[in-house]
Amino acid sequence: MHLRRFCLIAIDRRVPDESTVRKLTRRLGAETVNEITRLVIAKAQRETRFVGRAVRVDSTVIEADIRYPSDAMLALQGTRTLAREASKLAGMLKRRAGRVRDRSRSVSKTVRAISKTLARRTGEAKAQVMKLNERAGAQIARSAREARRLVGQARRAARGRGARAKLRAAAKLEQLAGRCEKVCEQISRRARGLKINNRLVSIADPDARPIRKGKLGKMTEFGYVCQIAEVTPNTRRGARGFVVPAATHLGNPAENTLLPDTMTELQALGIVPRELVGDGGFIPGPTREAMPPGTRLFLSGRHQPGSRHTSKRQARYRTGCEGRISHLKRRYGLRRSRLKGHNGQQTWTGWAILTYNLDTYHHYAP
Repeated sequence: MHLRRFCLIAIDRRVPDESTVRKLTRRLGAETVNEITRLVIAKAQRETRFVGRAVRVDSTVIEADIRYPSDAMLALQGTRTLAREASKLAGMLKRRAGRVRDRSRSVSKTVRAISKTLARRTGEAKAQVMKLNERAGAQIARSAREARRLVGQARRAARGRGARAKLRAAAKLEQLAGRCEKVCEQISRRARGLKINNRLVSIADPDARPIRKGKLGKMTEFGYVCQIAEVTPNTRRGARGFVVPAATHLGNPAENTLLPDTMTELQALGIVPRELVGDGGFIPGPTREAMPPGTRLFLSGRHQPGSRHTSKRQARYRTGCEGRISHLKRRYGLRRSRLKGHNGQQTWTGWAILTYNLDTYHHYAP
């Protein structure tokens, strides 16, 4: 009934199937969803009493839909995925093709051995775990080599009918083999005590990155950083406004790296705020350069000119950004992206923000 009411579908008409809605969620893409969000905010400015006078900005981590990425678990995921995709590709080849042995059972034994070793809490446990990790790395390396050989056979056999399907399957298997080889390299570098750059934390979601925020509950999170900017009509307690499309980059970008994209969104909507507030992660100089002229800046934890009363009001208003992000995560699914990859995360975040903005529009509508 909620879907009928929102989409204006008559009671005697069929409602789209759940799988249809799920597929449209992916196919529309992030840019289309963000454009709808801009239209909703523009409609609110044009047809309701909403006027954006203040903006509060903060970044948060959108978790990827992955397990905690230990080396052995990545090797287990890799061997299982390679065997599954290689079996599909081998079935497309008419003549006798090579195969990728499913070593997931052997690697899973290694994972269980690591858990038992860590439970001993002895001085030799770390060295034994490193040896077990190297054993898992050797197993996934063999699977990756077999997958490379199968890819070569598939490309040589891609002739005539079904050639495109074989090439697509071969390209997918080759991509997975590259990720598995990256896992082997990470295990090798860790065993030698070398630094690992651009660490891979998931076979299924290679764009996810480890992000260290220093929180007591979660020292390290795995996913993507998004900058959330809420435009409100005032800075009173409980102020509710519209959230502009989130700015995001791969890795762990700084606040000032994402701020120009946020300012571009505000400029596209014709919003020139009187005040902009942020936390201590913003650098004052570059932040003022990105802001429109005439906008007052408040950064928590830094000395601010003006009265004490104004500083308290702005600090209280900035703290509300933490509550808004928590609200988006609890009620609108922003805590964890269920779509894979950076593009999938942008689409998921866009839908969460759009849903919140539609509720906010109802709040301001006459």
